[in-house]
Amino acid sequence: MPDAPAAPRRSRWVAVTAGVGALALVAAGGIVSRMSNESRLTTLAAESAVPTVRVIRPETGTGAGELVLPADLRALNSAPIYARTSGYVQRWLVNIGETVRRGQVLAVLDAPEVEQQLAAARADLETAQANRRLAATTSNRWDQMLAKDAVSRQEADERRGELAARTAVAAAAAANVRRLETMIGFTRLRAPFDGVVISRNAEIGALVTAGSASAQPLFTIADVKQIRALVRVPQAFSAQVTPGMPVTLGLPEYPGRSFTATTTRSAGAVDPTSGTVLVELQAANGDRALKPGAYARATFPIQNAPGGVMVPPGALIFRPEGAQVAVLDANGRARLRDVAIGRDLGKSVEITSGLTIRDRVIDSPPDSLANGDQVRIAAADTDGSR
Repeated sequence: MPDAPAAPRRSRWVAVTAGVGALALVAAGGIVSRMSNESRLTTLAAESAVPTVRVIRPETGTGAGELVLPADLRALNSAPIYARTSGYVQRWLVNIGETVRRGQVLAVLDAPEVEQQLAAARADLETAQANRRLAATTSNRWDQMLAKDAVSRQEADERRGELAARTAVAAAAAANVRRLETMIGFTRLRAPFDGVVISRNAEIGALVTAGSASAQPLFTIADVKQIRALVRVPQAFSAQVTPGMPVTLGLPEYPGRSFTATTTRSAGAVDPTSGTVLVELQAANGDRALKPGAYARATFPIQNAPGGVMVPPGALIFRPEGAQVAVLDANGRARLRDVAIGRDLGKSVEITSGLTIRDRVIDSPPDSLANGDQVRIAAADTDGSR
């Protein structure tokens, strides 16, 4: 009977021991699970730190190519017409878009002040001529009396001097009359050459002040039978652009039409600011489709740079060091290379140096990509890029 209580105590110890063991197993399982999760997270973080990139091969540029550059269209001749005489616009005779001939009257000004000045100048001229005639008569008479020793030589010389002075005054008065007559002639504005009126600022009754720095031209006349196109050619291609070279012009308002132009001259100097050479083209413009001041595309037939390759624009990296591309080395790391850009063809860019056809180029590299970074090749490019 005394041993009976020991059995319940053993049962309790067994139950406690089993509970502690179960808790230990649960805790151990949680620790193992957390360690596994941390390991997976570390692995995922390491994998995500390596960017996945697409690798492409540069394409070989063909020997014959095209150089497309913006062109600024200008009239062969263009002249703003200003008033040389102050007055009021009495009437204008031509409007924008009209064709004019050389010497044709464009507008007529009313200049009453100049007309009054001309009337006064003509009266002064008549007075000066009358005084000269009187001085000439007096001088002749004194010369005759000098021949008879009736007057002194001094007095005769004075009369000759007075005649010379009166003659000079008459000449000055005549010159003033001619000047004012010319000013009156300027009240009729005329076209300096055959062309088209491309602007008109003349309004009836408007006051026109000659010589004003802020004055607008009353008309602008442009000779558009021939159109000049000014193009800035990069220095790398300037040696291939020579006088007589045919060039094709394209305008956005004529998407299916091209215009033939000819290279006429070159500035023969490189602009240090832009690194380009100014070139002038000329094109016939019988139907006036080419308009002064318009934007156009000039296409030059040129030869591609020897050894040049083509890459997509997205492969280029622009940093303070200059233009670069990222290539993949044998160890799967990115290497940044400095390159020289030739032509931008829109869908592709010509690289003239710094890249070969055998290089594996990273397309659209991440902005944070640095020299020597480890990269992973996209699955779709793995077979074709190695």
